[in-house]
Amino acid sequence: MRPTTRVVGFDDLDTRLSYDLWRLRQQVFVVEQGSPYPDLDGRDLEPATRHVLLEEEGTLVGCLRLVDDGDAWRIGRVVVAAQARGRGLARLLMDEAVARCAGREVRLDAQTGLTAFYEAYGFEVSGPEFVEDGVAHVPMTRRTGGPRTD
Repeated sequence: MRPTTRVVGFDDLDTRLSYDLWRLRQQVFVVEQGSPYPDLDGRDLEPATRHVLLEEEGTLVGCLRLVDDGDAWRIGRVVVAAQARGRGLARLLMDEAVARCAGREVRLDAQTGLTAFYEAYGFEVSGPEFVEDGVAHVPMTRRTGGPRTD
């Protein structure tokens, strides 16, 4: 069965899906990457925030979060479950996110080793490397209408 994406706001998340979403983010960022961070930062609740969910046979295997920063969209919390990696599923998430952000600038903080992945979507490094929660990142920006190059 082919994975499917759907986009929802906070009020569209039922109890089980909310649990699955936050559990997946915790498993990858906190447990696997050893980066304790305040995941429940309040931004999930904002009316404009959208969660791009990737499901396979009824199981959440990936997600990302789109947040309205006023002058730009911000992509964050990009994650694919360990058992689902290596099959290009992060591209399905990004395809959906980039399509949703059409016409506006988009920003993200990429883990340094993933800059080439985001460059394929027209993102460019827009500042110096920094360490967040023990992981090296670089800020990246995709200008309004920036082309996807792959």
